[in-house]
Amino acid sequence: MKGYRKILIAVNGSKDVLKEGLQLAHDERCWVTVVKVIPPYEGDLNLVGIKNIDDLLNSEATKAISEIKDIAKKEGALIKTRLEEGEVDKKIVEVAEDERCDLIIMGADKRSWIKKILGKNVVEKVINHAPCPVLVVGT
Repeated sequence: MKGYRKILIAVNGSKDVLKEGLQLAHDERCWVTVVKVIPPYEGDLNLVGIKNIDDLLNSEATKAISEIKDIAKKEGALIKTRLEEGEVDKKIVEVAEDERCDLIIMGADKRSWIKKILGKNVVEKVINHAPCPVLVVGT
């Protein structure tokens, strides 16, 4: 490919995008940052009936990061992980800028054609605002 130095892999739950990204990073011999973005919760957390809702949300995020690190270890890759909270597309672009990435790799659900009809999805927003090329992996 182009000879990238830093790659950002944005994970959304699919393991395929992570594995594809790690393979490309291995082939290109570059640094990898993996970002998991959690959308902000805008409701009233006191209404859900769980005393430590913040602990529950944090434990799920910690579990996701742990799974990402396990996959990277199995693939023999050293990665930097970032857990962000906010609007998914904006956080991905922000992390790419912060890390000075040369490429963003993210997944797109092949079945999400309805989103294309009804309006812009996260992938389109990232492509339009990214400071670098975006490689989209079908999941």
